[in-house]
Amino acid sequence: MAEKTLTDWDAGLFDCFEEVNTCCYGFWCGPCLACTVSGRFGENNCLPLCDIFGSAALAACGIPLCVPPAVLSVRAAMRNRYGIKGSLCKDIAVSCFCASCSWCQMHRELKHRKKTPTVINIENNTVYNMQPIPVAQPPVVMASAQPPAAGFVA
Repeated sequence: MAEKTLTDWDAGLFDCFEEVNTCCYGFWCGPCLACTVSGRFGENNCLPLCDIFGSAALAACGIPLCVPPAVLSVRAAMRNRYGIKGSLCKDIAVSCFCASCSWCQMHRELKHRKKTPTVINIENNTVYNMQPIPVAQPPVVMASAQPPAAGFVA
């Protein structure tokens, strides 16, 4: 397998004010932003709701949940798919302490990846015409091989 070069995130974790729309979306409706990111990444739109309802259900049973599973799994998958630098330990730390900032960062990354132009390199190739050149031919007159019958004037 060829090793691909790793890149940085398009925006930093706390670069929320680089794109104010995403920042406001994450602040005023964090679960909506998380569901949007999950859906655009190709996962189930409702996956981030596991972080909200799963943590609440486990806490009600007396089991604390430190790492939100949805933000961690989407973040690790995004780093893997796009070849972004980082480690699972950093993903866990970010998911535990800065989940909303992580969703905003992933949203900005997906927007950046969506508008990155595709470069098509067209070389100057010689085109050969494979059809023969049309040639005008003189009209052909069909003549009878037999002489005309007697009494018939042509």
